[in-house]
Amino acid sequence: MNFIDLAAQYEALRDPINNRIQRVLDHGQYIMGPEVAELEGRLAQFTGSKHCITVASGTEALLISLMGLGIGRDDEVITTPFTFAATVEVIVLLGAKPVFVDIEPETCNIDVDLIEAAISPRTKAIMPVSLYGQVADMDEINAIAARNGGLPVIEDAAQSLGATYKGRRSCNLSTVGCTSFFPSKPLGCFGDGGAMFTNDDELAKIFREIRIHGQTKRYEHSRVGVGGRMDTLQCAIVLAKMDRFDWEIERRMAIGASYNEAVDRMGIRRVVQRRDRTSVFAQYTVFADDRDALHARFSAAGVPTAIHYPTPINRQSPYKQYCCGDCSPVADGISRQVLSLPFSADLTPADQHRVLDVLGAHSRGPRS
Repeated sequence: MNFIDLAAQYEALRDPINNRIQRVLDHGQYIMGPEVAELEGRLAQFTGSKHCITVASGTEALLISLMGLGIGRDDEVITTPFTFAATVEVIVLLGAKPVFVDIEPETCNIDVDLIEAAISPRTKAIMPVSLYGQVADMDEINAIAARNGGLPVIEDAAQSLGATYKGRRSCNLSTVGCTSFFPSKPLGCFGDGGAMFTNDDELAKIFREIRIHGQTKRYEHSRVGVGGRMDTLQCAIVLAKMDRFDWEIERRMAIGASYNEAVDRMGIRRVVQRRDRTSVFAQYTVFADDRDALHARFSAAGVPTAIHYPTPINRQSPYKQYCCGDCSPVADGISRQVLSLPFSADLTPADQHRVLDVLGAHSRGPRS
């Protein structure tokens, strides 16, 4: 059993993917070829955003967002400690300070009730993460940002492309939305890739310039930039995968609901999905006070699991200096309990039953 079954996905899309790749090999435009603009158009339409700008990775999307918004030395950006390092490292790379706000124990997303107290005169943006495939409470976050001087909000949607919040798509819920096409994401390529979304014409122009070394046109540089383009081959692969992405979202939601029903029946705690939003289940995550014992049971049964995330970012050496000792008690506790189970749109009923059999045996058995 695979934790994420990318081989089954490729088998289902073998011909469309291979044909798309061959077209790029035939025309030879490996950088900024026609597939780049085609993908940007389809993604903008998919999310309902006015602009989509593809970039080299989800990390690059976050970095370019901050750069385009003018965030730099001694500025503060409010974010969550319970996330992948990329969310925080881009803040620090620009000389800004991450300000950590603790998470909700049910969803593991940023706790909106704690955000306003963290805002200071140096706050220049709020960067919530849509964790595990479920969007954070973006309406409330946007409202907080609006009443505190119109702060920009950057949704780190690396895990939530395809999810909805009150009927609206993730990545089109705030000033900027950023996603990743890392292979394990709900919509992934065969390497690194990412995208940015905005409805602001000026920001879109700035982002496009930054991703190509700050160029307004060849060899004319209007600003400091980066080499942030997504290559044509990766765009072609995502285009092929988009042909069945709606189906994959439906499958993810159905498999997630099936997991929920079984896990709830066992009395095991899990990440909760709010009623006003959907999840694309980038991970399916349960909580276990005896996580090591549960992990060992899965390993003995040959079932792969993962931990997202074992240590909050604010507890790790490069970032400890930005945090007080007791600013994230919920994230600290959750990080010792979370365990992600095998999940993908191609997860078979037999494999899901196998996972649930192990989980059920653990819930009935003695705790070690």
